[in-house]
Amino acid sequence: MSNKLSPIINSEALIQLSNSTAIVLIDARAGINAQENYLKEHLKGARYIDLNKDLATVDCNPKNGGRHPLPSLEKFADVLSKTGISPESHVIVYDEKNGSNAASRFWWMLRAIGHEKVQVLNGGLQEAVKAGFPVSSEMENFETIKNYPISEWKLKTADIEEVEKARNNKENIVIDVRDKNRFDGLTEPLDLIAGHIPGAVNVPFSENLDENGLFKSPEILAKKYSEVLENKSSENVIVHCGSGVTACHTLLAMDYAGIDIPKLYVGSWSEWSRNDREMATKN
Repeated sequence: MSNKLSPIINSEALIQLSNSTAIVLIDARAGINAQENYLKEHLKGARYIDLNKDLATVDCNPKNGGRHPLPSLEKFADVLSKTGISPESHVIVYDEKNGSNAASRFWWMLRAIGHEKVQVLNGGLQEAVKAGFPVSSEMENFETIKNYPISEWKLKTADIEEVEKARNNKENIVIDVRDKNRFDGLTEPLDLIAGHIPGAVNVPFSENLDENGLFKSPEILAKKYSEVLENKSSENVIVHCGSGVTACHTLLAMDYAGIDIPKLYVGSWSEWSRNDREMATKN
């Protein structure tokens, strides 16, 4: 049995851990008024991370890298330092959505720089509150640290050219985790064109969760993704979504299931659909 830290932690385990161990708790909720809502109520001790400002560089043309391209290594190192995260920190991250999308993005980014002690809170804020974890509306005080040393992104990513090659290669699989209506081109709330990358298969991230919005067991997820991947190596698997955030939810689920983390196409549909690429739509 592996001693590897599970990438998912439940609320009861969080409460026990917080009573005995120094942890860094991160609130990564995203969306309109996210920081304002954090200030109204968050898990006591949690520090806020902003998806757009801290976990991406969004002041560029989505045609080049999508809506949430990764920040530079220097910028991310500065974010971690200002948040008081060191290479030794045990980080637990949550958001206010059961799906843990923004939390998963932060998890992936930490793992991608080699930080192993990071977990996502199963069920997010709501589950922790339900379990009795204390909440606060106060500003949290914590010490910053000296620059977090980062040398490279250690987890694999794929660019648009690699996706182009992979989608036409039977040895590869390109997974789109958006909901089926978006994949089929029936609706598109965020990007300019509806549809999907030709050759991609649709495995909605919502299928990682049970009826209560919690991650399914590692055994169930392992069975599901072993059937999807058809024994393909993680090197030959590319996962994407709309902008490289929600895809991390599926990468998290795969890691939870004991599957090697595949490549992330950060630009995702938001980049692909803005380039002169062959596209599949409902028509």
